[in-house]
Amino acid sequence: MAFSDRFLDEIRARAGLAERIARKVKLTKRGREYSGLCPFHNEKTPSFTVNEAKGFFHCFGCGAHGDVIGFVMRTENLSFPEAVERLADEVGLEVPVSSPEERARAEQAVSLYAVTEKACAWFESELKSPRGEAAREYLANRGLDEETIARFRIGYAPDTRHGLKTALSGNGVTESLLVTAGLLIVPEDGRASYDRFRGRVIFPIFDRRGRPVAFGGRILGDGTPKYLNSPDTPLFQKGQLVYGWSHALQQARETDILVVTEGYMDVIALIRAGIPAMAPLGTALTESQMLALWRVVDEPVLAFDGDAAGGRAASRAAERALPLLAPGKSFRFVTLPRGEDPDSLVRARGARGMESLIASARPMADVIWDLETRGRAVDTPERRAAVEKALIARARGIADKQVQEYYVRDFRRRLREAFADFSPVSGARRRASANTGPESRRRLASDPLIGTEDGRADARERVLVATVLNHPDLLDDVAEEFAAAEIGSHELNSLRQAIVEAAAMGEAADAEALAKSLGARGFGRLVDALVGSQAQVLDWFARPGAGRGDALTGFRHALDLHVRGSGGTAELDACESAFARDPSEENWARLQAARQQLLEKSAHEDLVTDFGSGPKDSENA
Repeated sequence: MAFSDRFLDEIRARAGLAERIARKVKLTKRGREYSGLCPFHNEKTPSFTVNEAKGFFHCFGCGAHGDVIGFVMRTENLSFPEAVERLADEVGLEVPVSSPEERARAEQAVSLYAVTEKACAWFESELKSPRGEAAREYLANRGLDEETIARFRIGYAPDTRHGLKTALSGNGVTESLLVTAGLLIVPEDGRASYDRFRGRVIFPIFDRRGRPVAFGGRILGDGTPKYLNSPDTPLFQKGQLVYGWSHALQQARETDILVVTEGYMDVIALIRAGIPAMAPLGTALTESQMLALWRVVDEPVLAFDGDAAGGRAASRAAERALPLLAPGKSFRFVTLPRGEDPDSLVRARGARGMESLIASARPMADVIWDLETRGRAVDTPERRAAVEKALIARARGIADKQVQEYYVRDFRRRLREAFADFSPVSGARRRASANTGPESRRRLASDPLIGTEDGRADARERVLVATVLNHPDLLDDVAEEFAAAEIGSHELNSLRQAIVEAAAMGEAADAEALAKSLGARGFGRLVDALVGSQAQVLDWFARPGAGRGDALTGFRHALDLHVRGSGGTAELDACESAFARDPSEENWARLQAARQQLLEKSAHEDLVTDFGSGPKDSENA
């Protein structure tokens, strides 16, 4: 029985080599490879290695070598067709029937590869011709040089209905083949077929062997759609391939870094900057694409534009990937600064700008947590119970039981911390200490420094949020600072996120409009507690009557104190944890120094609180 190369590649991509071999051999991970005792000959010292990324096993003792299909053949005494059928059944693939029709399709595929190669070469030649001047100018403006254009085989489709059809027809290339390859469109009304791509810059889409099998076209000038991809064909299924695979694969395996982004130009820009990157083809990541990416690296980084659409794309990707998670296999997430995409970011800040974001990428659990908590009021037991139920349901959707259990534990821990010592006004949350025994709790409770700083941090958080509630126009100047401020209270943090979202939707024209919007989102009681008639007296600049200039200056001053104060307590926490683990003289000295530094910082804050006591020579007070 004959199997197509595409079918066998799909089996290899879906059937985890290390996982399959681990059923027979105890494997130990060493760097990017696994090692163990060879199952094909007796040995006491491991000489058997498994390279998951490259898809093969090898024994340096007996010379056994092969892929996942070969391993199943050897260990289960199966023929090649039998091994393929068994693996196909395990990974959920239907084995194609060997028939005259199947053989005809295989022969057709050979012809289609030739057609797509000829089309790719023709698009390249058109880019270099006088007709490609506008396309060359567009690519130059996007920062692409001739070497990059040649490397990615970028071309141009002239704005004519029959340019490609005329150029390729003949010499064995039939109209039928061009239609099957997705290069011609046949109107339903019986008129003559015409070129699918017209007036567009052409980005060839390569299969895993580096052969052009489809195309993406970016229109020049006005028109819709902005991007147009080939339809699914016998060579191309957009849910199976990713753009950039053949260009990024080797470096991704060597560096264990892979960025998944949204567009052709983003992939090209990142690869040019030395950062391996790939992209789905106009759709959200599919299960097949995710499994293929995990064959390359364990934790690809998903990078999305810093706008609402990018946020939605990140959420969809997290939801789709969650059930597939396996030990060591996940995704990390990067949200780019507002208004940036990977292409613009690399051009503005270079490779280091993107690398710094990759280094701080968020884990999957953070994204799922945000999905269920961001902007949600949790000021009643019922609402908190609803959040907990939603989070645990998410975790229970993970197929792998071990990963599922760890997610449940992680979410329960976060919930305990988020809802500890809840107060409608402050929503204060105590920081967890590494030493949680009775003696540690007594020491923490009696330590006036820790208690004082917790109170200060909580008060500053209330002031920051209240200032924006009473003066929402400040967001024109401090939106990014406000959105990035660290707020320990879960309730205040949720309210802050709701404020930012309301402002983005134009619902924060003034304090009254903002309060109405937040009330509709379930935050009415918390807003009233912060700025209502019965609210505790806040710093004067946070009150409704303060002038805008005073409110802006006061906000930034309070934020500066909050940032410096947060840094001090973080250092104190680290020193306390170190002393709890190792009560040495050196760690005790570090702890005492951190306490003294925080005391001095608190004393400095006391000296400057005069600013918050009332307006001074302000006409707008």
